[in-house]
Amino acid sequence: MLRYIVLNAFIGLFSVIMCIWALIIPIFGGSGRAVHFRCAVPWSKVILRVCGIHVTVRGLENVSPEVPRIYMCNHQSFFDIWTILAFLPVDFKFILKQELMKIPLLGPAMTQAGYIGIERKDPRKAVKSIALAAKRIKDGASVLIFPEGTRSVDGRLQSFKRGGFNLAVKSGCHIVPMAIDGSHRIATKGSLRIRKGSYSFQIGEPISLSGYGKRDIPRLMDKVHQAIGEKLS
Repeated sequence: MLRYIVLNAFIGLFSVIMCIWALIIPIFGGSGRAVHFRCAVPWSKVILRVCGIHVTVRGLENVSPEVPRIYMCNHQSFFDIWTILAFLPVDFKFILKQELMKIPLLGPAMTQAGYIGIERKDPRKAVKSIALAAKRIKDGASVLIFPEGTRSVDGRLQSFKRGGFNLAVKSGCHIVPMAIDGSHRIATKGSLRIRKGSYSFQIGEPISLSGYGKRDIPRLMDKVHQAIGEKLS
């Protein structure tokens, strides 16, 4: 009881400090890349260490940091965000719910990092956000998407939302399937309790979009779903 209260208090306070740091970096000429590597990455590594989390990482040979790609990962816990930030050596931009961009301090900090909010309830705004993400990719940025759209309660892989695959087809860049296996045991959905433990983070081989068009999106979704599912126990 006392442990998770202390840990949540630390995470909250430390996050506020790092959000402020993210807002200071651009004042001295730092870019979104600087915010990512000087703020988001150390923020994540410290939290994982303090919480007593060990992550086994596999598949780093499948990463090409300078090549724009769409990284897709399953979503079991809020620790997934820190895991990907800490161990994926790429300057990527999260695509996330627009509501998160409205959180005081956190929202402006994510804006400085170049993250992209999607207004899921407004199709017109969602289309504009997808177009912005596609432009970021064409300009050389990678993006990170949780294709399930929300965290899994029991760790099982859920069905995928179509939006991220529309972006993939529009941009034409490779999809890199990734799997986090076991983080739901560290912090389950709907609970603030944080347990010590370990889990795995595996990065799969890039999937080429050559030959895929809008009509092929269901087939592409199945292929990525299978690629991620195969990496889960």
